[in-house]
Amino acid sequence: MKDAYLCARALRQAAAETDSLFIVNDRCDLALAVDADGVHLGQEDLPIAYARRLLGPGKIIGLSTHTQAQVQEAVGAQPDYIGFGPIFSTSTKTDHDPVVGLEGLRAARALTTLPLFAIGGITAESSPMIMAAGANGVAVISAILTAPDLGSAIRRFQQSLATPARPNP
Repeated sequence: MKDAYLCARALRQAAAETDSLFIVNDRCDLALAVDADGVHLGQEDLPIAYARRLLGPGKIIGLSTHTQAQVQEAVGAQPDYIGFGPIFSTSTKTDHDPVVGLEGLRAARALTTLPLFAIGGITAESSPMIMAAGANGVAVISAILTAPDLGSAIRRFQQSLATPARPNP
């Protein structure tokens, strides 16, 4: 517990120094302890209504979804944004939900006007297609953290997200 707090506190400071948002995964208690900008919840985590009571109206709350039914439920719960995926197969989580692909992403986009962030197996090369399919952004782990040059990997993603792809009908 203490290690998680110390790490979160250091990340909170780094985010403040770079004028970046700091969202804690799964843990409202930790988000509160370090005054994070918000929390990202999974399907098995604290319900959004309770998280909102704990964190207050000024904090960001996101929710992971994996199916169209979960997206519809999320719309009713009113998170600030929705994470959706896995879009592609991913090595980050070996027990991930079934891959939804770009078609699943398009179907999810049709269900909500909330900001929608794609996750799962995303690369800089696939980012423009994902954005064209309706995502507002991407959440990436392994494509950046396993890259031999972290800075170069981040720049590739920034460039790929700035390059519009042709929309897929």
